[in-house]
Amino acid sequence: MSEHNDLVQVHREGAVAIVTMNYPQRRNAFSMKMRLALLDTVQMLFHDDSESRAIVLTGAEGHFYAGGDLSEMTSVAPSLLAMRERIAIGTRLFRLIFAGTKPVVAAVEGNCMGAGLSLAAACDLAVGSSTAKLACSFVKAGLIPDTGLLWTLPQKGGAGKARELMLSGATFDGIEAGRIGLFNQVVEPGSTLDQAVARATQIAQFPPVTVALLKASLVNGSNNISAAWRREVDLNPLTRQTEDHLEAVAAFMEKRQPTFSGN
Repeated sequence: MSEHNDLVQVHREGAVAIVTMNYPQRRNAFSMKMRLALLDTVQMLFHDDSESRAIVLTGAEGHFYAGGDLSEMTSVAPSLLAMRERIAIGTRLFRLIFAGTKPVVAAVEGNCMGAGLSLAAACDLAVGSSTAKLACSFVKAGLIPDTGLLWTLPQKGGAGKARELMLSGATFDGIEAGRIGLFNQVVEPGSTLDQAVARATQIAQFPPVTVALLKASLVNGSNNISAAWRREVDLNPLTRQTEDHLEAVAAFMEKRQPTFSGN
């Protein structure tokens, strides 16, 4: 099954929704139309779609996401209010991906610059090509990193490496991205989508309620040990009441694969 609009395509493989950013003439740049189309699509998949239990994000024609669309920028600065609204739309999108109820896996080929790097870092997992080109390039355009990257890059790449990448704007490859933890898996060019779908399919087999609560806990309950303990005490009694937990126990006792309903 496929659903299409001009800039974002959705194709389903079982319980996995594959979202393809389709703006190849600008290497899938983060234009205003792209951010609105992607926000609408991700909101639909999180809030109105009962078929998908995991999401894969990828880009069309060999590139993931080329960052901001410089063709939309002019020598005259937009008003502060217009700029705040533009950034707020991107922030809503990235916050939904980072903290939403379904796991999201990035499949990164080619360019992954600026906001593209932010998008990959916001995903739960990232599978990347060894030849992918990444950069935290905001400083080169006289801008501060946005769309959550000030938090996600130090979390995944380490504080020292994040400072280096943000202050230099240097380009690095997929092998380096794997070494510092931005990519969970580094693969040969052309195989990222298959590997990302395989990872998403594996996660989609687990109880959806548990996965959603786990994502919420990683966002809100792991900044310190006391917060983590509180999440454990609050949420594990809830998961023990779910039908999926009881199904997991029954399947273990009966030596069969469980079938999770999401209840």
